[in-house]
Amino acid sequence: MNLPIWPVIGVDESGKGDFFGPLVIAGVLVSEDQLAAFDELGVRDSKMISDKRVVDIADRIRRLCVYDIVVINPEKYNQLYLKIKNLNKLLGWGHARVIENILKRQPAPAAISDKFGHEHFIADCLQKEGKKIELIQMVRGEAHPAVAAASILARAEFLRRMEMMSKKYEINFPRGGSAKVDEAGKKIVKLKGIAILDHVAKLHFKNYKKVMG
Repeated sequence: MNLPIWPVIGVDESGKGDFFGPLVIAGVLVSEDQLAAFDELGVRDSKMISDKRVVDIADRIRRLCVYDIVVINPEKYNQLYLKIKNLNKLLGWGHARVIENILKRQPAPAAISDKFGHEHFIADCLQKEGKKIELIQMVRGEAHPAVAAASILARAEFLRRMEMMSKKYEINFPRGGSAKVDEAGKKIVKLKGIAILDHVAKLHFKNYKKVMG
């Protein structure tokens, strides 16, 4: 999918459905003349690419493009969610920050993101420069190369942060929100105490109640 607007900022997130780890939002400014390089790299929705390949492609994208990454670590995430009480509002804030940060470095006529809720969630959080551009939100936005590139950067950073967290606490934190995650959470609480969850997990997830029994 190629919308006839260039250059364009693609925005996407990683960690939204993971009980453990941060929420990561990434943005990439992509020009039309970079598409050939993207094709060569195999840029597409990061969910279709292995972890190792995501890390490799992300490294190349960072060298090619202007980009920005916002990381909301679990402790900060829990504070913000307690205040906002709406994941879409939190996502909208993160997407808007990424767009504004890129626009401070280089102008662009438009930004595109995957549609995760009502359009106002991002639009309401944009500031002076962001309100000047066209904001496009679409279902399956990762089909656009700019959003696909952002999804790769976001996932690569999420994987890096998960690895850092595992090393810090000497625990292997599983992905997602399955029963396997619940069992891991119970073991972690038994080993480290209840207080650790505020630093490693998203406490509004249903997994939290299951972990606490």
